[in-house]
Amino acid sequence: MLRVAVVGSGPSGVYAAQALVQQRDVPGVTVDVLDRLPCPYGLVRYGVAPDHEKIKSLQNTLRTTLEHPGITFLGNVAVGDGPRELPPRRLLDLYHAVVYCVGAATDRRLGIPGEDLPGSFSATEFVSWYSAHPDAAPGGFVLGARSAVVIGVGNVAVDVARVLARGAEELRHTDVPDAALAALADSRVTDVHMVGRRGPSQARFTTKELRELGALPGAETLVRPEEAALDAGWADPSGLPSAVRRNVEVLRGWAGRPSLGRARRIRLRFFLRPVALLGDEAVRAVRFERTAPDGRGGVTGTGRFEEIEAGLVLRSVGYRGVPIAGLPFDEGSGTVPHDRGRVLREGAPAPGEYVAGWIKRGPTGVIGTNRSCAKETVTSLLADAGALLERRPPEDARAALRAAGQEPVEWPGWLGIEAAEAALGRSLGRGPVKIPDWEGLLAAAHGTGEATPSGTPDPRSPG
Repeated sequence: MLRVAVVGSGPSGVYAAQALVQQRDVPGVTVDVLDRLPCPYGLVRYGVAPDHEKIKSLQNTLRTTLEHPGITFLGNVAVGDGPRELPPRRLLDLYHAVVYCVGAATDRRLGIPGEDLPGSFSATEFVSWYSAHPDAAPGGFVLGARSAVVIGVGNVAVDVARVLARGAEELRHTDVPDAALAALADSRVTDVHMVGRRGPSQARFTTKELRELGALPGAETLVRPEEAALDAGWADPSGLPSAVRRNVEVLRGWAGRPSLGRARRIRLRFFLRPVALLGDEAVRAVRFERTAPDGRGGVTGTGRFEEIEAGLVLRSVGYRGVPIAGLPFDEGSGTVPHDRGRVLREGAPAPGEYVAGWIKRGPTGVIGTNRSCAKETVTSLLADAGALLERRPPEDARAALRAAGQEPVEWPGWLGIEAAEAALGRSLGRGPVKIPDWEGLLAAAHGTGEATPSGTPDPRSPG
């Protein structure tokens, strides 16, 4: 029987587990899906905007796979070289093979002066906060500012701009944690500037996401015609790829239209490159250099500058993989070196070690791309099965994990978290509301505490 550990329970990890148990070439494969968090689903739970209920419903598909009899979910298992983490070499001793599907966990930096001023955050930090990630810092966002700047024009940038521009009542039906909902209700942000260094035809957002900005009942979306007109495809978008053409057509409909006088404004800006965040004790503005098309699909600086007032800056210029101590890592690409999913150590395949998802190929593609990516890795793993089965890992990997200092949260524990979040939502007159901290999640998983609106265990409970 081939026993495999998959590290990461987001889409790439679940698709890898699914491919392993559904194949017929190697009978009797069992899979333990490990996650550092006590909750499954990865970025589908902690990265998809709360008002994107259709995408979040993918959790139901992932759930079906994780409930397969050949798959066991083991949350709260950390891999690395920390004091409470399991080194990769030790993990490999417990299984015939390990597939790492750990994603790209951090944002790329701008590399400009003032980037670390108070009031400047990565978009991932903001998303983690309103998604109730237990590692998120509570209450650290400067929502008292009147003006916010979002640097980047991809789907994540659209998400954070939309959340800032929504009224709190529009988010009450979602699973946003209560503290974040209260902070958004008290927000004084009236102007959200979403800024890209290139033009509309190079923007990375999808048309669906873009149109959602124009459908917000309490906000209006504004585009400067003179900026957009610098784009080569603006005057006649007919020659552009269909997805790009639809974006340009939506933006053309917004360009130059008069203000509707709504309470909030989303200002889409183009051909502006950030060069510095300005401020003394906190950020007060962003300085941009005006850019112009260079005729080769890029932009060049013009030597003209503009400042946009901002008490809150969110940087959304792409994700980057994070090294796992004990695994090789390519700093240039932010990925683990591999050959069709086989981890390479000093240029040679490392027996029993594999990668899939963003840590394998970089932060590219959509959720569905992970399926074919995982399938390629699993094909390599199965081709190696004969050699892998020569090893003799312990029969009970879960007991071995506990002996190694881990305290796995199994599927019944996750169901306990779901029940606690449903109960928390009922107490607030809402649907299920996420528990935003480690203590509350683990208390719910172990049945030792009742979640309160802050997410911590109820001190009146026996736990």
